[in-house]
Amino acid sequence: MSEKFDYKGLGLKCGLEIHQQLNSKEKLFCRCPTIIRDIEESNYDFFRYLRPTASEMGETDRAALEQSRFMRRYIYKGYDSTCLVENDDEPPTKMNREALDIALSITKMLNMVPVDQVHVMRKIVVDGSNTSGFQRTAFLGKDGYIETSNGRVGVGVLCLEEEACQKIEDRGDSVVYSLDRLGIPLVEIGTDPDIVSPPHAKETAQQIGMLLRSTAKVKRGLGTIRQDVNISIARGARVELKGVQALDMIETMVEREVERQVSLLAIRDELINKGASVCDTIFDVSDLFEQTQSKVIKKAIKKGKAYAVLLLGFSGYVGRELQPGRRLGTEFSDRAKTSGVGGIFHTDELPNYGITAHEVADLRRRVKASDNDAVVMVADIEQRARAAMESVIMRANEAIQGVPEETRRSLPDGNSSYLRPLPGAARMYPETDVPPVIISDEHFAAIEMPELISERAKRFESDLGLHRDLAEKIAYSVYLPLFEEIMRSFEGNDRINATLVARTLTGTLAELKRDGVATDKLADRHLVDVFNLVAEGGVVKEAVGDLLREMGSSPDIGAKDAASRLGFGKLDLSEIEDMVETIINQRSDFVKEKGLAAVGPLMGIVMAELRGKVDGKTLSEILKQKINKYIN
Repeated sequence: MSEKFDYKGLGLKCGLEIHQQLNSKEKLFCRCPTIIRDIEESNYDFFRYLRPTASEMGETDRAALEQSRFMRRYIYKGYDSTCLVENDDEPPTKMNREALDIALSITKMLNMVPVDQVHVMRKIVVDGSNTSGFQRTAFLGKDGYIETSNGRVGVGVLCLEEEACQKIEDRGDSVVYSLDRLGIPLVEIGTDPDIVSPPHAKETAQQIGMLLRSTAKVKRGLGTIRQDVNISIARGARVELKGVQALDMIETMVEREVERQVSLLAIRDELINKGASVCDTIFDVSDLFEQTQSKVIKKAIKKGKAYAVLLLGFSGYVGRELQPGRRLGTEFSDRAKTSGVGGIFHTDELPNYGITAHEVADLRRRVKASDNDAVVMVADIEQRARAAMESVIMRANEAIQGVPEETRRSLPDGNSSYLRPLPGAARMYPETDVPPVIISDEHFAAIEMPELISERAKRFESDLGLHRDLAEKIAYSVYLPLFEEIMRSFEGNDRINATLVARTLTGTLAELKRDGVATDKLADRHLVDVFNLVAEGGVVKEAVGDLLREMGSSPDIGAKDAASRLGFGKLDLSEIEDMVETIINQRSDFVKEKGLAAVGPLMGIVMAELRGKVDGKTLSEILKQKINKYIN
C-alpha cells in the first residue's frame, strides 16, 4: 500500500491490542471445556438486565453509563458443557494454572517483566457479553518489546482474562448470547504507541501473531484472535478501533482513521471560522409531517414523535465525507442509534426518502434555520427520539471541538463506526472471589521458550529438504502440529516424505475445497489414515488426493474402504508393463515420429489409465524403457 499521508508530519501515534484465545483444556475460572457448541445444542436459557456500578472511588465509567441508557434484555443460551459460573450463579474457582503458564510463556517471548503476584480485577462491561456485568482480567507483565524493520516496538501490557460470550442475534430491544465461549482463557497484549505507519502496524501484528502461534498452545480459526488498533494524530484524539479480524485490513484501517481525523480537524477549523454553534432546544415537529408521504416518518409518528435540532452554521458540513462512503452525518446517525432509533435525516440530504421540498421548507421555518444552518431530525418512540436528538447535540458540539475520544467498531470495508466512549479507570475494581497467585522467580525461569515458527521453517528446509516456500507455508499453516505429528510417526519410511505431507496439507486440501469437496469433514484421523495406507504400500502417493476426495464425501469410511471403492491397489510389475506396451502399440505412429520425446505426452495418458495404482517415478522409468525398446 502506497502511503497516502505524511504520517510523521501528522504526528501519528499508533499501538495495537491483540486478543488471543489460549488452547487450554479448561476455562479460566471453572473446569468446563473450551469447546464451541452449535446453538441448536443449547438445552436451557435465561435472561438478565445489566446496570453499571460505581468504582471504589464512587465514579461510574462513562462507557458503561452510555451503554445502560437504552435498557436491553440479554438472553443467554446454555449447554451441558457450561456451568453455574458462566451463569453468574456460583463464584469462580481458582485460576487455571495451565492457562497461566501459557500466558507466562508468551510474557517471556515478548521480553516482558512478569509480576510477582497475579491479582484478578473486574472490568465493567454492560453490553451483555458477560452475565456478571464485568470481565475478569489479571495483569501479568510489562516493559517488553519486539524487533521490527522500523525499530523496536514496546510491549507495555500483557493481561490474562476470560473471553466474553458469543453474540448470536441482535433483536434491537434484546440480544441473544451463547455461553460456550464465555470464560475461555485469553491473553490481551498491548503495544506502546511506537508504530509509525500502516504497513508497520501490519508487520507488528504479524510478528506478534507469529510469536503466539509458535507456542502451539493458542486456538486457531475465525474469531480466536482479534486486533484492536489505537490511533491518534497531532491535534486529534486517541481512538480505539475494535475487532479488526483480518490482518490484511490493518493497513487500511489505520489509513482510513487518519483520513477521518484529518477531515474532522478541517471541519472543526472551518466551523470555528464561521462562528458555528449548536442550539440546545429539541423541537417537536410531528405536526409538520402528519400528511407526509415518507413511509418511515409516517409509521414512526403513529406511535411516537418527530423531533429536530438546529445546527447553526453547519449547512454543507453534515454531508461532508470523512471516509469513503461515510460522512459527518453518518457519525451523527451512529450516535443516535445508541438510543435504539434506526437513523436520522438531515437537510444536507433532503428532500429525499419521501420527504418533499415543501416539508423541508416548513421544517426550516419551524426551527428558524437560515441558509447557512443545518437541521437534523428523527422520528421514533418519544423516549428514543428525544434521546437520539440529545446524542446528536452532543456529537455536533464535539465537531466544533475537533476529534472526540471514542471506541469505534471496525467495518469490513476498512471504515469504522461509533461503538461507545473510551472507557476510563473507573471501570476497574478488585475481584474478591479469586485469590492471588504468586509467581516465583524459579517458576518463571522454568517456563520453556518454544521454537519460533520462523526458525522452524528454516529447520524444515535444512533437515527435511523442503523447498523454502513450502517450508514457510507449512510452518505458518494451521496444519503445523499435524505435519510434525505425521513426520514423527513415519520417520524412516521411504514412502512418506516431507514434501508429500506438506503439499497435501497446504495444497491438495485447498484444491479439493475449491472443487466443492467438504474438506471441513476431514479430521486429522482421515489424513493420518491415508498416509498410513501409503506407508504400508497399500496405495501409491498419487492416490492421496482421490482418497481424500472420497472420504470427504463419505467421512465415515476409512482409507482402505475408500481405496477399495476407487479400485485402487498396487499392480504387479508385469501388469503395468503390459498396459504400457498396449498404449505404445496403439500410438505407434506418434512414438516413431517423436521417439523419446513421446514420454511426456504418453505419461498423462498412462497415468489416467493407472491412476492411484502406480507411482509416477516408477511409471516414467517403465515408459522410457518400453519406448526405447520399441524405437530400437
